[in-house]
Amino acid sequence: MLFPWIDPMRAITVLFLLLSFTAPATAQEANGTITTQGYHQQDADIAVRMREILRELGNYDDVTVLVSEGIVTLRGTTTSTMEISALDTLAARIEGVVAVKNQVTETADISQRLNPAIDRFMSRVDQFIIFLPLAAIAALAFALVVFVGFTLARMRHPWERLAPNQFIADLYRQLLRIGFVIFGIVIALDILNATALLSTILGAAGIIGLALGFAVRDTVENFIASVMLSIRQPFRPNDTVEINGDQGKVIRLTSRATILLSFDGNHIRIPNATVFKSRIINYSQNAERRFKFSIMVDSNADLQETRNLVSETVQALPFILAEPAADAWIEALHPAGIELVVTGWVDQNNSSIVRAKGETLRQVKLAILNAGIDIPDATQAIQIIRDIPEPPPAESTRVQPVKAESDAALTRIVDAERDQDSTEDLLRDDSLKE
Repeated sequence: MLFPWIDPMRAITVLFLLLSFTAPATAQEANGTITTQGYHQQDADIAVRMREILRELGNYDDVTVLVSEGIVTLRGTTTSTMEISALDTLAARIEGVVAVKNQVTETADISQRLNPAIDRFMSRVDQFIIFLPLAAIAALAFALVVFVGFTLARMRHPWERLAPNQFIADLYRQLLRIGFVIFGIVIALDILNATALLSTILGAAGIIGLALGFAVRDTVENFIASVMLSIRQPFRPNDTVEINGDQGKVIRLTSRATILLSFDGNHIRIPNATVFKSRIINYSQNAERRFKFSIMVDSNADLQETRNLVSETVQALPFILAEPAADAWIEALHPAGIELVVTGWVDQNNSSIVRAKGETLRQVKLAILNAGIDIPDATQAIQIIRDIPEPPPAESTRVQPVKAESDAALTRIVDAERDQDSTEDLLRDDSLKE
C-alpha cells in the first residue's frame, strides 16, 4: 500500500463530497454564460430588424438604432415631427422591445426638409398625368348625358301636353335637366371609380338644401303656392275678386304674385302665398249679383203696405232680374223710425252694380215720398227763415241707365296690359277652375 495511513473508504467519501459541491457551481456558471449570450443575441436581432424597417421606409437615413436589454434608443435627425412620432409606434411593434427612448430631432437643413415636399409634388403630377385620360373620358360621358337631357328639355310639345300651363311645363323641364345632370355625375364618378364620393356629395347637398330651405322658407312657400294656384285656378283674367281685403280685376297670375287692377286704376301685387292662404271672393263667378241697402220710414206708416210698395218698385226697374226676385223686409226699430232693408239682383255683365244700387235707392225714395210716407231725419237743426222759399222742382221719376260702362273700361285696360306683356301668365282658359 502506497499510503498505509489513509483509510480507503474514508478517501472515497471525501472525494464524493468534493465532486458534489463542485458540479453545481460549474453548471451554474455555464448557465449564466448562456443566458448572457441570449440577451445579447435578442438585442442584436431587434437592432437589425429596426434598421431594416428604417431602410425600407427611406426617410430615416440619419437615424441610428441602439438596443440594450430590450430598450431601443433612437438618435439622429429627420425632416418632420410626424416622422419622429411614427418611430415610437414602429419600434414598439417589434417583438422583445421593452421600452423606446426616442431622441430623434427635426433637422434644421432646409434642403432636406424641402426635398420630400418636391418629391410628393412630382408624384402627384405623375398621378395626375396618368389620371388625365380617364378624367377626359368621364368628362365626355358627363357632357354627352347632359346634352341629351337638355335637348329633351328644349322640346315643346310633350311637356306642354303633359303640363296644365307653361309654368308647370317649365318646371318639368327644369326637373328633367337636374335629373340628367345627376345621372351624368353618377356615370362620371363610376368611370373614375369614385362612386363612394357620390354619397358624400349628396349628403352635403342635403345639408345645404336644408339650410337654404330654412333661410328662404317664404320664397319656397310662395313657389309652392304658385304651383298650386296654376293647377287649380280660382279666377280668370278680368274677374272681379277680393283678396285679403283688396278688390280689383285680375290682370295676371305670375310665378311670384297675383296682379290686380283696382277700381282706382292702381296695380295691386299680392304674393301668391298670401293669395293661397287668404279668403278669395270672386264676384265674376256668377253673372247674377245682389245689392242691398237700408232706408228709414216713419214709424206711423203702414209697414206692410210700405214693404210691398218698395218690393214692387224695385222689381219694376228694367235692370232688375225677375229671378231671383227683389225683396224688402223690416230690419229693426229705431227711435227715429223703422229700418227697411231692400235687395235686388242684376246681371253684372250688362249693368253696373254700384249704379244699379244708386238708381234703385233713388226710385225707392221717390216712391215712398209720393205715397205720402215720411222718411225721418234724425238730425235736429234750427233754421231762421226770413223769406218763404220757393219749393224745389219735382224730381224726375224716369229710370236712369245703369250700363256697366266703367267695368267695360277697366276690362279694356286689363286686356291691353295683357296683350302688351304676355311673357309670364299662368292663367289659361282651358285649365281647371275651382
